Amino acid sequence: MANPPEGVARRLLSTKPRFWGLDVSRRPNTRLADLFRLTGWSKGELARLVNRQAAAQGQPQLATDTSRVRRWIDMGETPRDPVPEVLATLFTERLGRVVTTEDLGLRRPGEAGKRPSLHGLPWAPRRTASVLTEFTGMDLMLNRRGMVGAGAALAAGSALSDAMHDWLLAAPAPDAGPHDNPTSPGDLAGLDRYEAAPIGSEEITALEHSVEIFRAWDASRGGGLQRKAVVGQLNEVGGMLSYRHPPHLQRRLWGVAANLAVLAGWMSHDVGMEPTAQKYFVIAAHAAREGGDRPRAGEALSRAARQMVHLGRPDDAMDLMQLARSGMGDESLPRTRAMLCTIEAWALAAKGQGQAMRRMLGEAEDLFVSDRGRVPPPSWMQMFDEADLYGMEALAYRTLAEHEPAAAGTAERHARQALSLRVGERRRSRIFDQITLASAFFISDDPDQADRYARLALAAIGENSSHRTWDRLREMYRLTGQYAGSPGIADLREEIAEAMPEPSRGGAPLGVPRSV
Repeated sequence: MANPPEGVARRLLSTKPRFWGLDVSRRPNTRLADLFRLTGWSKGELARLVNRQAAAQGQPQLATDTSRVRRWIDMGETPRDPVPEVLATLFTERLGRVVTTEDLGLRRPGEAGKRPSLHGLPWAPRRTASVLTEFTGMDLMLNRRGMVGAGAALAAGSALSDAMHDWLLAAPAPDAGPHDNPTSPGDLAGLDRYEAAPIGSEEITALEHSVEIFRAWDASRGGGLQRKAVVGQLNEVGGMLSYRHPPHLQRRLWGVAANLAVLAGWMSHDVGMEPTAQKYFVIAAHAAREGGDRPRAGEALSRAARQMVHLGRPDDAMDLMQLARSGMGDESLPRTRAMLCTIEAWALAAKGQGQAMRRMLGEAEDLFVSDRGRVPPPSWMQMFDEADLYGMEALAYRTLAEHEPAAAGTAERHARQALSLRVGERRRSRIFDQITLASAFFISDDPDQADRYARLALAAIGENSSHRTWDRLREMYRLTGQYAGSPGIADLREEIAEAMPEPSRGGAPLGVPRSV
């Protein structure tokens, strides 16, 4: 047989091989494969579960078999709707944590191209509303069924920073017209069409007020009791964002979404749901950027950094703080930058870098004093006042005292100042200050004063749903060991041991340090 002409041969060689209409040159879906292995299912079992779940959702015509499941995993084929949502529901139930279509590596129509570098980060413009709605919906499902939702691993700070750096610094894509809805049909598949309707200024004002109520409750009682309510409100806002409002209303609605996502993340962190918390902080950064509020995006990422320090990962925290600072640009107020400095100082203290920590706290004090209040702070910064500045300084010095015991005296002074300024219903912050002060007294060899403040914290801690307060109390309990022979401290240790709940998910046993 004669050789084909050169042009024909070139086209034949460049054509991707296909088998029964499928592109067999696709890469395996490694994310789906990894999660599939965790479930312990066989491919045939997953196919049967998909069919059963789809029928329960009113899709009895869906017929999945073993070969289709194999193509999803081994060849990277993306199933048609509603299968991605069905798979996300099944994996969420099986693994006991939120699993979204993004986590499963299932790209929707129109999202072809290079895979994002880290779990879909950053996702395409105007995908935030659908990602937000899907994730909150799965989170609520876990709550309804009594699952804890904490089985995933935290992403490293450097990985998040690398994935989001260029995106955060780039200008957002131009907004769509006031009544244009560019979201793809696939993105709307999981949304409630009743929610996807326009709202007005009064409704957004009511939503903004609800954020203030949730924020005050969190500061008073901790995140456990209202977390589901915040997630539910955020889910509804995601539905509202699927309709394109006039630009001034759309920006405000994105601001509500960012504030609720930060609260959902902080409350999740407060009860030990660390991977869930991190996802909400990332969603908040995306929502803030969609609304054109770079300082809010940076503050959301600084929450993720605080989470990392609490979990004993200060290097990851430093990576995230660098991203938060660069993402804010020059738009942030001095008080906002002062808050970032205190977080970075805490991370430096955890690393034992006392000189750098002191410089950073000095910068925080200068920035705080320079903020004359001529420009009213945004609502999300109103919680950071003089008491919080002293409280964070006390925490940084107490953390440094693990490396430099002489720093405990400075921690005592700052903690006393913070307590003297605490007003209103911010009970969780007072508990933190009392534990910080008690810990500092133990380190500086003053067990009588330590016992006093430890008992004040212990008396109030049972009324709070914050697991972080118990984590800090565990750290303080470790310091009581050298005074266990003292009758008063022996009684204190016994009372703490009796009152202490089981360690939070991923938490340390009693007496084992977590963040220092």
